[in-house]
Amino acid sequence: MDQVEALRDFLMSRRARLRPDQVGLPVHGLRKVSGLRREEVAGLAAMSVEHYTRLERGRASCVSDTVLDAVSDALRLSPGERRYLRSLARPTEEDGGAGLPPERWRGLQSVLDSMAVTPAYLLGRGGAILAWNRLAAAVFLDFGRLWPEERTVGRLVFTDPRVPGLYADWEGKARGTVGLLRSEAGRWPRDEALAGEIRELREHSPLFRRLWDEHLVHEQSHATLQLVCARAGVPLWLSASALTVADHPDLVIAVYTAVPGSDSERALHRLARSVAPAGD
Repeated sequence: MDQVEALRDFLMSRRARLRPDQVGLPVHGLRKVSGLRREEVAGLAAMSVEHYTRLERGRASCVSDTVLDAVSDALRLSPGERRYLRSLARPTEEDGGAGLPPERWRGLQSVLDSMAVTPAYLLGRGGAILAWNRLAAAVFLDFGRLWPEERTVGRLVFTDPRVPGLYADWEGKARGTVGLLRSEAGRWPRDEALAGEIRELREHSPLFRRLWDEHLVHEQSHATLQLVCARAGVPLWLSASALTVADHPDLVIAVYTAVPGSDSERALHRLARSVAPAGD
């Protein structure tokens, strides 16, 4: 992802979505632009128009944190959007490697296996699914039957025909996935594998292309969702949490839990027993 282009498009999209009356500005006559003008954003951020224009054109190397905070306030950015803006203005210096070597994450398999009645999987950079437990394979997909290059959240959500039927709120899952990939692209702008996946999805998925152009950004590490899992026998209402792995900022464990005593919890227990190795 071109960092200069991404910064420009993101800031333009965020001022385009705001009306003057939403930020306490008067409206006089006809307006030639949708949303706020550059000079209006600059005024709200207490900076010169020239300074803001340089930022919107991608020249952010000398922009202070104070200025980024002021622009975020002026554009009414959410917490996730603020983090994304900062990642675009302060790109990581890491190289374009495809992610962590296996020896850095394989030790976490035992952690996943210990969650016998909780679906869980390990996510790496760009939404790569690196490891999982038996229950996650039963509730979602048998990840072990996929080629490693297919085993990413983006490719599964937008190219695997089985996945849309898993989610009662398919549009919400698609939007969340695009937001995750955009945030990841902001964090790792030199990751060639991630950039290639985004290009591929833009080319082959009209839905991905439409949502990507909305500049969605990942916002939360917790959500509630309903899964349609035939093997469970009932709809699964689960709380999804993203747990960051200490000392590994590019690793996250996705954990799905049910309300204690609920039909969903009982279904997870039954399913866990059915997939447990003989003798367990």
